[in-house]
Amino acid sequence: MTIKLGVPSKGRLMEKTFDWFGERGVSLARTGSDREYAGKVEGVDGVELVLLSAGEIPRELAAGRIHLGVTGTDLVREKLGLWEQQVEVMAELGFGRADLIIAVPQCWVDVDLLDDLDAAAAAFRKEHGFRMRIATKYHRLVRDFLRENGVADYQLVDSQGATEGTIKNMTAEAVADITSTGETLRANHLKILSDGLMLKSQATLFRARRAPLEGNDRKVLETLLETLDL
Repeated sequence: MTIKLGVPSKGRLMEKTFDWFGERGVSLARTGSDREYAGKVEGVDGVELVLLSAGEIPRELAAGRIHLGVTGTDLVREKLGLWEQQVEVMAELGFGRADLIIAVPQCWVDVDLLDDLDAAAAAFRKEHGFRMRIATKYHRLVRDFLRENGVADYQLVDSQGATEGTIKNMTAEAVADITSTGETLRANHLKILSDGLMLKSQATLFRARRAPLEGNDRKVLETLLETLDL
């Protein structure tokens, strides 16, 4: 058996993850072409690199098919119910930072707080005969956040891309999305609610609580974590 380390398979997240491990004496490298999801680990024997999409890593951690995985805080909390019972945070890596927020059209001058959004939602339903639509791909996190803050009269509509454009396209009245600079929101004439920050996310190294450790695996995992100074 080996210790399996799940890492995002492409883009800046992969590159930054490789850099983070490399700075700590563990070299990660992709082998073969960009279409081949194969890699190697040098610096600690008995560790296998598993290249996955960032969105797949929470599921693989929860299933115990990988022992460690790097992905966004937002993805773990969205995809895993009672996430702390399934994974343990080993290290926040300091990159891939983004905020999960709720935003509304800038022209909604009377809507700045969640209480305002709740009042606007009630008025919207009375006027239009259906609930105000909030476009998002973070259904669990948004539903929990709005319930905790007393916003009730809305419906979530699924958006897996270009969420900010749903208002212009008239498929939603508000959005709940991830943002790092806010530029895309401003370009689409949207504003973040003053109390609309749900989660500050970043790339994080997680350990699976249920992954089996057989034979020498526990020693390999301890050696890897010691090398990473964790």
